[in-house]
Amino acid sequence: MKRYLMLLVYITFLFLSIHYFTEQSAEPIAEDQSRLLPVKMKAIKATDSTSEIQQVILDANSEGSPIAIAGMQHSQGGHTVYPDGILLDMKPYNKVLRFDAQKKTITIQSGATWRDIQDYINPYGLALKVSQSQNIFTIGGSISVNAHGLDIQNGSLIDTVESLRLLDANGEILTLSSDQNPELFQAVVGGYGLFGVILDVTLKLTDDEMYEIHSEQLQYDEYSDYFNENVRADESMKMHLARISLSPDSFLEDMYVINYQNMEREGLPMEPQKLKQETLIAVPKFFLGLARLNEQGKKVFWKTQKTYSASIDGKLMSRNNVMRSDSEFMEYNHPENTEILQEYFVPVENFEAYIDDLRETLIDEDEFNLLNITIRYVEKNEEAVLSYAKEDMFSLVLLINQGTDAKSIEDTGRVVRNMIDVTLDHGGSYYLPYFGYPTKGQMAEAYPRTSEFFDLKKEYDPNGRFVNIFYEEYKQ
Repeated sequence: MKRYLMLLVYITFLFLSIHYFTEQSAEPIAEDQSRLLPVKMKAIKATDSTSEIQQVILDANSEGSPIAIAGMQHSQGGHTVYPDGILLDMKPYNKVLRFDAQKKTITIQSGATWRDIQDYINPYGLALKVSQSQNIFTIGGSISVNAHGLDIQNGSLIDTVESLRLLDANGEILTLSSDQNPELFQAVVGGYGLFGVILDVTLKLTDDEMYEIHSEQLQYDEYSDYFNENVRADESMKMHLARISLSPDSFLEDMYVINYQNMEREGLPMEPQKLKQETLIAVPKFFLGLARLNEQGKKVFWKTQKTYSASIDGKLMSRNNVMRSDSEFMEYNHPENTEILQEYFVPVENFEAYIDDLRETLIDEDEFNLLNITIRYVEKNEEAVLSYAKEDMFSLVLLINQGTDAKSIEDTGRVVRNMIDVTLDHGGSYYLPYFGYPTKGQMAEAYPRTSEFFDLKKEYDPNGRFVNIFYEEYKQ
């Protein structure tokens, strides 16, 4: 009898466990890096097989299931999830297909990361033309947001894409480029996964180079002239970034810049440099943690940033190593808070007046926990339908700490919309991969071809096979 009861308990426990895990696998929860949009999905599909990805599309067409496409999920506005949809996880789809060192091109599947490419091409003395300053993102994800980076002579990613292959809503594979299916190409790059699955991409590469680092400190009202006269006018300056103070005693006034100047090699190929790895995580993580706490912490963090920038002046670094900035120290897990990004673009000549108005907007927002602003330069580029660089612009990347509760989301949204209004007032725009705080009207003003974009979406995917929360929120 006792043995029978034990067997019954075991069977009951087994049944409940199977039921629980079946329910979990049938309706998995997916969320992006912001942790503000947990979404119950119908299923998550991941494979390294082109034919199996194609079959996912065909099955979804038969079942009428929506599909959202995901890489590392650093886009923070629901771009990779959709309720009761199929999440197509592209990370296993990551092989190098072709490489031509003489022509300086590489063809790689879209689930690979920029780090994967760097590891592959660095021994050949080659480097990327454009990527984000961190190399942790997938190729497909970066193309879907039309990323940009530190290079001041190669702006948006679209110009470095020789061609790509797209698996469309009908399950057909199309080749896209600026010459072949150009209309669809310009919609897919910066199209946030709404036109199909980017299978693989042929990218244009460039030579790895050795750069000398030059760091200087200045005031915000000197920055535009400094950049035009000392950076943009000097062809040997290849990369650039700046940061502006969030310390209470120099708020949006004090700045430092870091420039990367090409070292003449007199036509000799540079010996491949060892790719750097992240080794010093605890120290920057500690000082960033201080900035989260209070104004005094922000003061200490800014002093530390300036000290570090001065310490690297005159050092040498290869192009590949410049394009693999540290990211692990920024990883943040908190039960009640999260960190989001915003990015605003403002014409170079409007920078000083813009900062004055931005400061006025933020000065009394005591609860708005802004941690860092990094500034880059993006050359005018209107190739993509949803192009953000309508002129030569500075991009300001904002790191914001906020709560995950409804009130925190509402409060942060109000400040973000105010900042976007200021940006638009100065002829600027904002970047679309982040949380859906902006209004439809703000998107339409920042992106004049918004209606055209959504019309193309309906034309190429009339049944709405590829969807995400971003699309549902902003479609017209």
